[in-house]
Amino acid sequence: MANRHLARSIALQTLFEWDIRGEDFVGIKTAVDRNIEEFAPGFTDRSFIIALIKGVLDKRSEIDIIIEKAAPEWPLAQIANVDRNILRIGLYELLFANRDEVPAKVAINEAIELAKSFGGDSSGRFVNGVLGTVYKEIGEPGKNETSTLKAKKAKKDLTEDDKKHLPIEGRIGAVVFARQDTTIYLAFVHDAFGYWTLTKGRLQEKEEPKDAAVRKVKEEIGIDVVVRVILGENEYIASDPDVGMVRRRVTYVLAEAANKVPLILKKTGGLDEAKWFALTDVADLDMYDDIRPLITKAIEMLARS
Repeated sequence: MANRHLARSIALQTLFEWDIRGEDFVGIKTAVDRNIEEFAPGFTDRSFIIALIKGVLDKRSEIDIIIEKAAPEWPLAQIANVDRNILRIGLYELLFANRDEVPAKVAINEAIELAKSFGGDSSGRFVNGVLGTVYKEIGEPGKNETSTLKAKKAKKDLTEDDKKHLPIEGRIGAVVFARQDTTIYLAFVHDAFGYWTLTKGRLQEKEEPKDAAVRKVKEEIGIDVVVRVILGENEYIASDPDVGMVRRRVTYVLAEAANKVPLILKKTGGLDEAKWFALTDVADLDMYDDIRPLITKAIEMLARS
């Protein structure tokens, strides 16, 4: 792994130079060879460096949009060149690389180490904050997936009895609706990855799901709601970055707002918009597969009411 860290360092130095000069990829290959010769003579994993740089450049437009949304107070051009390219490397490995080869926490930790080595005094905290925001937004990471080979093996090897003894991590999700004249609207939030999704979050200690839903909706989109019904629960085994393997239990509710009032989005860095949609428009939205059945169930219930 030390060789891969060195490879990322050379990739960073090369991207730094590219960012200043705007060279095409042929120029970058020349820069890679020069940087290897200067900083790591005898280094043999040139292919990893080239693949990493090419991956970053191929996905740069998407990555830069994510940086802007995850750090809205920092326009991309105002981020220091070295920090900007560390974020590009970290986000590429976090979002687009093979997770079997580069687990999510490895991608984040490697980027933080690059920031500490090559950035300024606050670079490590800044990179950690941006990548941490994205990491949480993608479900730590990838919804129902675990993030490392070790975690995947542990999940596979768990017996039913083992699962029963795992700690439970409670979460809440809310399908929020309002009526205006004869039309029913649903409230969605839009995340940094282009998906419309539900207001959701963790349960606080000893908090009831209905109370948590009312609190979370108010916190995230600024409206008061009344929970009408529990839509259901979804439980799966996941890897929590702090405590390890957990049973993540998500309770979903159907909650009503008294009126279709303007939504006031809490600026968290992972979300960029909140909006009402008529039921007839919901089917065309880009949303995560795991919430579609819940939305469908909610719509069917509302259509009958």
